Amino acid sequence: MLGLKRSTPASAEPALAVPGKTKAPKRPTRRRAQKPGSSFRPKLVLASASPRRLQLLEQAGIAPDALRPSSVDESVSKGEVPRQIVRRLAKAKAEAALKIVKNEPELAKSFLLAADTVVAVGRRVLGKAELENEAADMLRLLRGRAHRVYTAVTMVTPEGRWRERVVETRVRFRNISDQEIGAYLASGEWRGKAGGYAIQGIAGAFVVKLVGSYTNVVGLPLTETVDLLAGEGYPVAMLWLAKAEVETE
Repeated sequence: MLGLKRSTPASAEPALAVPGKTKAPKRPTRRRAQKPGSSFRPKLVLASASPRRLQLLEQAGIAPDALRPSSVDESVSKGEVPRQIVRRLAKAKAEAALKIVKNEPELAKSFLLAADTVVAVGRRVLGKAELENEAADMLRLLRGRAHRVYTAVTMVTPEGRWRERVVETRVRFRNISDQEIGAYLASGEWRGKAGGYAIQGIAGAFVVKLVGSYTNVVGLPLTETVDLLAGEGYPVAMLWLAKAEVETE
């Protein structure tokens, strides 16, 4: 009828959109599909064969994608102090591992971690005990006195930046007997350990005082290692969240 406007029900769809005036309705957004083999995090290479370092990382919710241990000369130069020794050896291990992974395209752009640990009593530096008599000498030297444990952690980012931390822990042993030393040697736990003992094992009963990082004595200072990774963008917190989601499913 003339003079009356036709009303449109509120629920009705609008007429055809006029180009340049009315925006087309947005499609529902969805996550971009990941490329096959891609991951929500960069890869991590551990330049070590140490089961203790691997276990410590896994304890912190960090699982390395590959292990690339390398053999380096661990002899000590005259006049070197413990901090210099661990820094040099951790760097050498990282450099050797980088030479390996550069030929592996899937690992070429990874974070890389290397570490080295020594025990020092006064000016004497104790490396890894490989022979029983070496371990026996070390334990006799350590009993009833304090010593220091040094670990250097070297990290290389996917972009090639180098970062480093050196951590020191003070440990004191009680005056363990020759019989206890003999029994400990028989356990074989000392083999391949800096200072001839493993604090996370039987030798934990020898310790009467510890000042500093416990995990440093085991072989990898976790607080400092996590700080290095997170500080360069490795998504440590995301790994923790992912782990929590899996455990609560």
